[in-house]
Amino acid sequence: MAALAATFVAAQAFTPIQLRAQDYPTHAVRIIVPFGAGGPADVTARVLGDALQEEFKQPFVIEDRPGAGAVIGTQEAVKSAPDGYTLLLMSNTQTANESLMPARKYELMRDLVAIAPINIADLVIVVHPSVPATTLKEFIALAKSQPGKLNYASSGTGTPYHMAAELFKTMTGINVVHVPYRNSGEARSGVIGGQVQMMIDSVTTMAPNVIQGQVRALATTGKTRSAALPNVPTAEEAGVSGYEATIWLGLMAPKGTPKAIIDKLNTAVNEIIKRPQIVKIWADQGAVPMSMTPEAFDRFLRGDIVKWAAVVKTFPDRNQ
Repeated sequence: MAALAATFVAAQAFTPIQLRAQDYPTHAVRIIVPFGAGGPADVTARVLGDALQEEFKQPFVIEDRPGAGAVIGTQEAVKSAPDGYTLLLMSNTQTANESLMPARKYELMRDLVAIAPINIADLVIVVHPSVPATTLKEFIALAKSQPGKLNYASSGTGTPYHMAAELFKTMTGINVVHVPYRNSGEARSGVIGGQVQMMIDSVTTMAPNVIQGQVRALATTGKTRSAALPNVPTAEEAGVSGYEATIWLGLMAPKGTPKAIIDKLNTAVNEIIKRPQIVKIWADQGAVPMSMTPEAFDRFLRGDIVKWAAVVKTFPDRNQ
C-alpha cells in the first residue's frame, strides 16, 4: 500500500507538467530579440515566429530589446517566468559576453536552458567605396601603412561582428579602431555613409548593399564562397590563411522551463528549418539551417564560450 501511495503521489506531481506540455502553448509566446530591428537575428526571428505560429496556432510575438551588446534583452529573458511563454533569440554575441562582460547580472548556462540552434551564416568584410583598396591584401597593406588611422564599425562590443574584426586584427597584425554602434542597422549605415571605413557584417543583410555598390566586398569569412556573393573570394583565398568567422542563431529559455516544453519546441524548430521554403529563404541570404538536440546545443554553447574566451585573452584592450 505504501508503494502504491508513493506512486500515486509521484504521478500527481508529474501530471500537471505533462499536461502543460501537451497543451502548450495555450496563449501568445514572446520571443525576445536582444538585437536591433532589421538585422539577421530580427529577420530570422520573424521567419521562425511566423512558422511556429502556423504550427501551434498561437501568436509568437517578436519583441526587440536591443542594447548593451545584447545584455539588456538577455537579462529580460533571464528574469521571465520559466513557463515556455518567453523565449530568447540568441547568437555568438551572448557566448562572447561570458568573457567580455564580467559585470552582467546573469550567467548564460546557469540561468538559461538550450532549446535549439536555428541557422548559421558567413560574414563579409566590406569597405566604403572611397577606401583605396580593391582586395583584402591591399586593405591590410593600407591599414599597416596607417596604424590607428582607419576604423571599423560593429553593432556593439561582443557581437559576432566585433569579435570577427578583432580576430582579423590579431591574425593580420593591423591596427584599426573599433567604433561600436547601438545596433547592426546603425553600424551598416555608418560604413555605407563613409563615417567608418570598414565593417565585417552578416552576408545575410549586407549582400544587397554590396550588389548595389554601396560598399565594396573584399572577402567572405566561411570555408567556401557564399551563394549570396559567389564572386567574392573567401578570406583564405584572399590571403588570410586560417581565418574563419560566422554568425549563428538559436533559441534558449529561462532555466526551469519544463523539459517536455523544451523538447516540444526543439522538435518543432528542427522540422521548420528543414522546410524547402525556409531553406530557400535562408540560402538566398547566405545562411544554412543548423539542427541539434537540446543536449547537443547545450554542449555547443559551452564550447563556444570557451572558444571566445580564448580570443578575448588576445585583445590588447578589452574595452576597445
